[in-house]
Amino acid sequence: MPVEAGFLAACTRCGYCMEACPVHAVVALPSAAGLAAGTPVIEPLAQPCVACEGMFCATVCPTGALVAPADGWATERLGELSLDAERCIAFQGIECGVCVRTCPVGPAAMELDSGGRPVILPGCVGCGVCVRACVTSPSSLALSLGER
Repeated sequence: MPVEAGFLAACTRCGYCMEACPVHAVVALPSAAGLAAGTPVIEPLAQPCVACEGMFCATVCPTGALVAPADGWATERLGELSLDAERCIAFQGIECGVCVRTCPVGPAAMELDSGGRPVILPGCVGCGVCVRACVTSPSSLALSLGER
C-alpha cells in the first residue's frame, strides 16, 4: 500500500498531532476537502514544519498513522526547493546566508559555496523555513509541493 494510502487508512483525525506541533504546522483540511476534511496536513507555505527533534506529531499519534522515520526526520520530503539566482542577493555580491542559518535540517540540506551563495543539497526536505526567512521579496527560494 502506498505511504499516503496507509496514512489515510490509519488516521482517525483525532487532532493529537495538531495539538502537539510546537509551531502549529500541522493543520486539518477544511470541510471543502470533502471526505478528507479533518485530515492533518502540513502546508509549508502557510507555516513550515521546523523539523523538531522530538517529532512530537508522530510521538502522540495513537494509531501509528504517523511514525518517526528510523533514519531521522531528514529522510522525509515535504516539497522540492528551488533557488532563483537572479533574485538572490548573494549572487549579486551582497553577504546574506539567512536561508542557510535558518535551515532546521542543517548542512545536509543547504550550505554556502566559497562565494557565499546558497547551494541546495540532496538532504533538503522542502520544509519551507528558508522560503519564509528569505530577505528578498518575493523570496529567492520557491517550494513546489506534490499533488494532493
